[in-house]
Amino acid sequence: MKKLLAAIAVSALSVSSALNAQTFPSKSITIVVPASPGGAIDLAARLIGQKLTESTGQPVVIDNKAGATGIIGTDFVAKSAPDGHTLALVASSHAINPSMKKVLPFDTLKSFEPVVITHVVPLMLVVSPTLPVKTLKELVAYGKANPGKLSFASSGLGGAPHFSGELFKTMAGIDMVHVPYKGSTLAHPDLISGRTSLMFDTVAAINTQVKSDKVRALAVTTAKRSAVASDVPTMAEAGMSGYETSTWGGILAPAGTPKAVVAKLNAEINKALSAPDVRQRLQEAGIEVGGGTPQQFSSFIQSEMVKWAKVAKDADIQPE
Repeated sequence: MKKLLAAIAVSALSVSSALNAQTFPSKSITIVVPASPGGAIDLAARLIGQKLTESTGQPVVIDNKAGATGIIGTDFVAKSAPDGHTLALVASSHAINPSMKKVLPFDTLKSFEPVVITHVVPLMLVVSPTLPVKTLKELVAYGKANPGKLSFASSGLGGAPHFSGELFKTMAGIDMVHVPYKGSTLAHPDLISGRTSLMFDTVAAINTQVKSDKVRALAVTTAKRSAVASDVPTMAEAGMSGYETSTWGGILAPAGTPKAVVAKLNAEINKALSAPDVRQRLQEAGIEVGGGTPQQFSSFIQSEMVKWAKVAKDADIQPE
């Protein structure tokens, strides 16, 4: 009898999930961007939102809820109704925050249903033009010959640019001082003038300064060269094998969102990402298009958490 009741319950859930998917979306969709307007995740959210509006017939609202390296906006979504109508487009800081905070208001994995990774943004290692180095090997040699003289700027504590600098510091075996700013563009003047030595910044944010010769590009951090900076070698090509980082974005739904709704969102967002105009707009901004299954995104988040936790441990970063 118990087995029969269990089978009936499973069958009812399956029917309910299918019906949810058929009627979804039944109202407007909100994509929460846990960052200020203008960045890569904001651009991706707006492009995806436009395509979802066209394909579903329901309006998509982009809601910027910045603060606490993405925690405020992401927590809002974690506590929202699990019906697929409230989503978060998180950045790589989502996988770094567990290494920075002793207590989070949500569980990084269990509080969400991963939907799809939307994009990857290569970071670029750039140095001040006042620094007498032109290659990655020269930078490492300079750092070893001048301990404590190098400083690296970042867009703020706990982001991929910060942790990319810490990883570089560990792998190169050099001493550098971290100088965090409230956003990458605020760091550029000090980098250009030489008040800071180097920086890991997104290709999208720094490439204009590179092209105008205000800073010098030494390498990109992804396994492949960036399409918008194809003359800049990868870290591996420049002499640091095994170094690979990026910042990325992906869609999360609250835990408990029906699997069929997650599958429908995944299909619609993959379709949006494959649209030629979306791909072109992202690529022009130095952003590589993502896509894939919810399972792939889930595995990716877990692997990122492990990677950044090791960086934090090696850099002796203590969670607050």
